[in-house]
Amino acid sequence: MSERDYFRDALSDFTYEAASGGAIRHLADLGYTARQISERLTYPTPYERVRRTLWQHLNDSGIVLTQEPGGGARRAKPTYRVERDRFGRAGFRRETEGAEETEKICWHESRYSRERCGDLAAYLAKMCGGCGEEGAYLSCDFGLRALREDGTLAAALGVLNGRQREYIEGLMWEDRICYHRLDSRMREILTRLYAGGYYHGYCYFLKQREKVAVG
Repeated sequence: MSERDYFRDALSDFTYEAASGGAIRHLADLGYTARQISERLTYPTPYERVRRTLWQHLNDSGIVLTQEPGGGARRAKPTYRVERDRFGRAGFRRETEGAEETEKICWHESRYSRERCGDLAAYLAKMCGGCGEEGAYLSCDFGLRALREDGTLAAALGVLNGRQREYIEGLMWEDRICYHRLDSRMREILTRLYAGGYYHGYCYFLKQREKVAVG
């Protein structure tokens, strides 16, 4: 890469971070979908770049995990600082700090059944109430379904309402099982998928040390 190309890319990244990066993370924290975020940005930003930034932020904040919860993985909080090159040009550098190892959990495994646990939506709300949304996750295979190209992803998304489908489609799911925090939106999505016969996975409740098979 030539020096001119390097500084052009560095300037582009700096401009993007200053104009859009912080706004994307802020709107994500308010619960907006990638499409909603893209429509609210004043600086022209490609939709795919919005999706990449959103996905990275969800990973950084622990809303999405790419390793099974309770595995004792090390997590570090990202920070962004301004630095200047030898020409005085400013840019943002993403760093991590405060790495710490999370607790490794020995799960008590069970299976959800309506006869034993009652209505799924009520059951999930009760379990999340016992550990808080930050301590509950569900497994998601949307990225793997997209790779199969057998129509199962489209069928699953078809049982969701517009906003739920928009949220799922706006995330850059990786080609492996990922784990999304079991917040109120994802509980509604899970409930709809389960009712339609399109969810087969696990819910994790860290405080109770419960790993529950659903579907």
